[in-house]
Amino acid sequence: MNEFGLIARYFTRPAANADLGVGDDCALMRVREGMQLAVSVDMLVSGRHFFADVDPQSLGHKALAVNLSDLAAMGAEPRWFTLSLALPELDEGWLAGFSAGLHALADQHGISLVGGDTTKGPLTLSIQVAGELPAGSALLRSAGQPGDDLWVSGELGAAAAAVMHGCGRFRLPDTECRAAYRRLEWPTPRVELGLALRGVAHAALDISDGLAGDLRHICARSACGAELWLEALPASDCLAVLPETLRREALLSGGDDYELCFSAPAVQREHLAALAAELGVPLTRIGRLVAGSGVQVLLHGEDICWQHGGFDHFGAA
Repeated sequence: MNEFGLIARYFTRPAANADLGVGDDCALMRVREGMQLAVSVDMLVSGRHFFADVDPQSLGHKALAVNLSDLAAMGAEPRWFTLSLALPELDEGWLAGFSAGLHALADQHGISLVGGDTTKGPLTLSIQVAGELPAGSALLRSAGQPGDDLWVSGELGAAAAAVMHGCGRFRLPDTECRAAYRRLEWPTPRVELGLALRGVAHAALDISDGLAGDLRHICARSACGAELWLEALPASDCLAVLPETLRREALLSGGDDYELCFSAPAVQREHLAALAAELGVPLTRIGRLVAGSGVQVLLHGEDICWQHGGFDHFGAA
């Protein structure tokens, strides 16, 4: 099987959302009237973003999930994606598993694979996603306002605990280890929540590099500061076995959660509680935006002087 046979067998499917999908020099898409196009791209590199021995089906899922999470953070409906794939060798078993995980999540969210590229090289995945949203309705990092409540979806820290385990920093017991790796390898993009937050939230982003570090982007773009309440953060149960220093690190600076952090005016609290129940997604109020700059982490009102940043692609591996 050559490159074109690989594409035909594992990645060529009818493109429901496009006039022309895989098989030509370009895909042809049509944006619906009154809609804006939201585009994002993420690259995943073996040994940097995932362990080399990861299950290929979970990797296919995660490669698309992390991009869908970006669309969710903007309040965009997923429509199309492209895949660029560098493979060290042509392994049909690996490709079957990877494509199965990829297509299953694509079908779940109604997004069509419309093109891409394949080559030989160190295992590297790059997916570009495109979605639509009504013009002017995007959730922007720059729209936060002092006085806004800060919220986060789901639970935090489990994926970071899995990375700590995989890197030998802390040995998780079997039960906690399985739960942590499930969160690391099978993240849930909060697409429905992102759509529901249009017109409700002010600023939003997804948590890929750690809550405290990512929240600094909202503060910088919105020209304000933030208070995070450490005792309010929704910690995953598997963090209970960690020493307190590692537990705080996983909650505040661990990456790979792919939950949504957003700000909203206080008048939306009852609506957000109802929305959490409707979607079956926990939403937790974890702080507030304030005048000033930067992120202050408080424990029962006392500043713990948290200085750690989030994941840095050019920091230590």
